[in-house]
Amino acid sequence: MPEAFIVDAVRSPVGRRNGILSEVHPADLSGYVLQALIERVGVDPGEIDDVVWGCVNQSGDQAAQIGRYAVLAAGWPESVPGTTVNRACGSSQQAIDFAAGMVKAGLYDLIVAGGVESMSRVPLGASAQGGRPYGDRARRRYAEQLAEAEFPAGDFNQGFGAELIARRWGFDRAQLDELASESHARMAAAVDTGAFDGQIVPIPEAPGALVDEGLRRGTSPDTLSKLRPSFRADGVIHAGNASQISDGSAAVLIASGEKARSLGLRPIARYVAGAVAGSDPVMMLTGPIPATRKLLTRAGVALDEIGTFEVNEAFAPVPMAWMAELGVDDKRVNPQGGAIAMGHPLGGSGAILLTKMLHRMRDQGIRYGLQTMCEGGGTANATLVELAEGVL
Repeated sequence: MPEAFIVDAVRSPVGRRNGILSEVHPADLSGYVLQALIERVGVDPGEIDDVVWGCVNQSGDQAAQIGRYAVLAAGWPESVPGTTVNRACGSSQQAIDFAAGMVKAGLYDLIVAGGVESMSRVPLGASAQGGRPYGDRARRRYAEQLAEAEFPAGDFNQGFGAELIARRWGFDRAQLDELASESHARMAAAVDTGAFDGQIVPIPEAPGALVDEGLRRGTSPDTLSKLRPSFRADGVIHAGNASQISDGSAAVLIASGEKARSLGLRPIARYVAGAVAGSDPVMMLTGPIPATRKLLTRAGVALDEIGTFEVNEAFAPVPMAWMAELGVDDKRVNPQGGAIAMGHPLGGSGAILLTKMLHRMRDQGIRYGLQTMCEGGGTANATLVELAEGVL
């Protein structure tokens, strides 16, 4: 079976809602990232077999098959196709898993994967407006659990799910706010040491925007203690210990070993394996736990062999429950901060996390890296990569 190698990965800065990227159309934002990726690597875009692009709210400015229009916005040949993937928050991570799988199956030799979300232009939940996305049968199936947890209108709700996670694992607000504060502190340290400089590409429509916008220096448990709960009057989840609503995009180039050698490319990492798992759709956000276990079994790699982890900070209890269940030291998890500090542009987040992790692995000589993301509906992706030095 052919191996899949990640040649390079780039991303836009992550912008706040109504911030630095809000005036950039998401297809154009995607196009700038795609264009920068190929210019950096120096390959002919006409050789790319496909583009697999993640996007969650596929309506308004993100409708009409944005993966294809991203290719056209990049100025690539019309012969290059594109498709769009939606696995909720894990959409671009799933796009990467699909792309790598196609290379490993021998169907593609050179492929780009990634994603985008402009939550300024297409608000959270926009694609569900006027509809009934959960249907009746799923509601009836979980009606007793939803009612017992006092979910509003008997609907599935991520925020209430995060409250359930905190309750189940016994996390109090002080613990959640400590993790949130640490996320900002770690991101500030990464910014100050230039850790992101080599991965963020300029966006011409947002001149000078080369720094992620979500960082709030000086965030502390004390400052966060003043925020009101978002979902329950007696709850522990609030805007400060949840991911930020954001805009952003990222892309990775994946090649077979034979193609990489023929083009003289020097990949960052080998794609080892990917996994997706389902879990309780009411609690909703615990999927990274079984997804990680499934991935490690599939890959035959032990947890203590992995030097760095990205566990998406959709809400503070998510990585905390993951660490508690798997027994991973928090120093190896989100060491440059996470979505609480950086932001969470839904369809782009998986590729953004992988871009951060790949550059960190190369900069610090870390052999294995694992990323995982919780997703709406109670699913999660997990992906394992290995530093390519000495492999190809």
